Amino acid sequence: MRVKFSILLFFFATTTLIAQTYSIRGRVQESGSKTAIPNATILLLRVNDSTQVDGMISDLDGNFEIDDVREGEYLLKVQYLGYQNLFRSLQVARNIDLGIISIQEEATALEEVTISARRSTSQQKSDTTMYNADAFKTMRDASAQTLIEKLPGVTSADGALQAQGENIGQILVDGKPFFGTDVRTALQNLPAEVIQSIEIFDQLSEKARLSGFDDGERLKTINIITKPYRRKGQFGRTSAGYGSDDRYVVGASINAFNEDQRITFTGLSNNINLTDYSSDPNAQDNARPQNGIINTNLAGLNYSDLWGKKIKVSGSYVFSSRENIGQEIRFREFITNNETDQFYNEVSNDTRLNNQHQFDMRFEYNIDEKNRILYIPRFSARFETENSDFFGETTNGVDLINSVENTRTAKNKDYDLFNRFFYSHKFDKPGRTMTVRARLGNNANEDRANRLAENQFFSPTFRTETINQQINRDRTGLSWETGISFTEAVSERSQLELEYEIGNRINDSDQLIFDVLDETPGDPELRLDTALSNTFESKFLTQEVELGYQYSKDGLRFQVEGQYQNAKLDNSQGFPLTFELQRTFQSFQPTVRIDYKFSDNTNIEFDYDTRTNEPNLRQLQPVVDNSNPLQLYVGNPDLDQSYSNRLRVRFRSNNPETDRNWFLFAQSSFVKNTISNSSFIAQEATEIENGIILEQGSQLFRPVNLDGYWDFRSWLSYGIPAGFIKSNFNMNFGAAYTKRPTLVNQQNGFNNSRRLSTGFSISSNISDQIDFNIWTRFSFNDVENTLNPNLNNTFFNQRGRINFNWIIWEGFVYRLDLTHQVNSGLSEGFDTNFTLVNMSLGKKIFNNQRGEISLNVYDLFRQNNNIRRNISETFIEDVQTNVLQRYVMLTFSYNIRRFSKGMDMDDYNEMINTGDDGRVRGGR
Repeated sequence: MRVKFSILLFFFATTTLIAQTYSIRGRVQESGSKTAIPNATILLLRVNDSTQVDGMISDLDGNFEIDDVREGEYLLKVQYLGYQNLFRSLQVARNIDLGIISIQEEATALEEVTISARRSTSQQKSDTTMYNADAFKTMRDASAQTLIEKLPGVTSADGALQAQGENIGQILVDGKPFFGTDVRTALQNLPAEVIQSIEIFDQLSEKARLSGFDDGERLKTINIITKPYRRKGQFGRTSAGYGSDDRYVVGASINAFNEDQRITFTGLSNNINLTDYSSDPNAQDNARPQNGIINTNLAGLNYSDLWGKKIKVSGSYVFSSRENIGQEIRFREFITNNETDQFYNEVSNDTRLNNQHQFDMRFEYNIDEKNRILYIPRFSARFETENSDFFGETTNGVDLINSVENTRTAKNKDYDLFNRFFYSHKFDKPGRTMTVRARLGNNANEDRANRLAENQFFSPTFRTETINQQINRDRTGLSWETGISFTEAVSERSQLELEYEIGNRINDSDQLIFDVLDETPGDPELRLDTALSNTFESKFLTQEVELGYQYSKDGLRFQVEGQYQNAKLDNSQGFPLTFELQRTFQSFQPTVRIDYKFSDNTNIEFDYDTRTNEPNLRQLQPVVDNSNPLQLYVGNPDLDQSYSNRLRVRFRSNNPETDRNWFLFAQSSFVKNTISNSSFIAQEATEIENGIILEQGSQLFRPVNLDGYWDFRSWLSYGIPAGFIKSNFNMNFGAAYTKRPTLVNQQNGFNNSRRLSTGFSISSNISDQIDFNIWTRFSFNDVENTLNPNLNNTFFNQRGRINFNWIIWEGFVYRLDLTHQVNSGLSEGFDTNFTLVNMSLGKKIFNNQRGEISLNVYDLFRQNNNIRRNISETFIEDVQTNVLQRYVMLTFSYNIRRFSKGMDMDDYNEMINTGDDGRVRGGR
């Protein structure tokens, strides 16, 4: 009986395991316009308890297909922000093609008048935050950046756009790359009025997306989804202006969209510090002023298309020519022992002309449902001419120790080529995949320079030294890596991955320094300085084997991985002395990731990972760099790789009913053998190597491995609608702590810095006639040094900005951009507060009001300034650079708007229904 029961049980278990599965497919579109709905959420639910069985997002054409569905009765749910949820009962006993699924926009009927219901601002789907663009009012000609800066959790910090506490790394438009990783150019080349919705998420690496296993490499990404009726036509902006002090700007951004084919051209020529074309009439992003006075000429092209049904192509090319005239004042407090103090003041002038070509491409070939090829090349070439000089002096706070006056001319060339290749294959068995990847990089750098320096030493006796040198540096690098990974389904909810990877990084650097004995034009007499010259090669070969396990059920996703790494570092020097040094490193690198979804709109993520970081070529090459004769630098071929442990937490909660949202980000790292700079301060003239003398008071910096590095940073954001002023209110808080190990004159210590920050922002949501954005951030900082308490310091920084735009009457437009900054606790002369005021008054012209003539004034009160504080393991410094100041400019601009079948904005506004509240249904 037991034998029969066992056989029967085995029969039923086997039957269940091999039960046939089916697929469900369909296409989501808007009920009225019949246009496709991309990124709609498709959920397959159990009928009895509405728990989720499977789900996906529709593609750019609204298509979806859910595979591996077992026979049974289900409930299909289709939802999209701003539209009514659709439910459909399904009895699955075969493959089902649902055809067209139409969903309707949310609306409320009242006394036979249809008005728009209040649309939810956003909703959370796992790690993706989705925003409804219609819920954020902007001016008619606003850029995508203006719209995105209104989103909860999005701020500008130190000149970079951040979302949920992390820098935004790339912009996608309808899922396709847009100007590579140049976030500012991408956002300024797209008008807000073509945007339907916005997604913010952490994009996984290409390898992780293909294999299904998270490798921890993430890039904060914004995906802009355009309105279906804005995907065919030409639109953009052109502008030209001339002003006082011969200031000028000429630029254009033109988009030609034809459904999948997208072409964008951008061009710019100006001398008002714009490095990318901006659609902002005030012509500046003042979150952080640009250093120096910059003249820029650039031309860029972005292209994306579908070649047939299987090939997706996107790419961008940008040429830029920039001249930067910079002036800088620098004050450093060096970390010393508690018996001495040492300070360094420097004034520098720098003129650089930089010509650069940048090319990015992405080629994706979906051979069939089971095979896919992805190729991503990137190339850049940079040619730079430098003319610079600086004067620096070192003191003990009272007396001069030494000084240097240095001039330098140089011509530099850099070439970089980087290729990535991926191939993925899905086997017949669900969950079984193979991914092959390869990476090949090549770079070459050629530097030619001449420098003349006069050094003065004041103790123990006054002495002057002159250095006249010709510098030749040539570097080449070749890196390659290849790997293969397999995944295998262990059960319906779990999966295993096995991975092997091998790669090598080969760098060759030749530095030849010649003393100029006779400056005969065209044929100077040179002598090789063997103490400063060096030829060096470094190879770093790594092999890695990894085993991973992944489990998911309902709202829980758990993943654990263990990686064994064997690395071999091979350093060899050919000149002036021949030597070889080989090191072998072995490490085990565990990784744990847990994602839990409390509900559709609330989730939390925990990540723990470990990684190694090998030293770079400059840190390894044992040659003295005397770019500043008072502060020498020499590499260290004995360096070990560092080993870090990182813990990261992300929490997101979004209530679509109240539009309240929470974002929390926290990260902490502990690093063993961190690569840090040690400093040796000569108390008397000291020979360091090869006859090189370090004079009294001069310093030698050398990379070393130190233990004890720890950092922590966190960011919290809370957003709510402020209905009484039709605006959105957002508060943020941050805390950070960094413990940096130091080594000064063979004494170990720590340089500890703490920061607390808070701020808020208010962005209007009133109408397209008036728009404002107000934000401010307060930062409290504390620095503590264990070797020298005299360096302990507390400083404060506050930054605020008001951006206000108002169509006053009959096409007259007033714009104000005000930035205020307060510094306290910095070095003497750096506690400078300033208020930067930019404003313009414009008049819309032409019948369609697409043209505008405006009078702009930049830096009205002539107070523009740029001061920053830098903290390292060897010093604390304050830096002030020259910036562009007041000018007045008359500007003409024109907005291009021509959509499918000749439809312009006026035709479009007549076609759709506009409610009494001024909101346009189906569009902005």
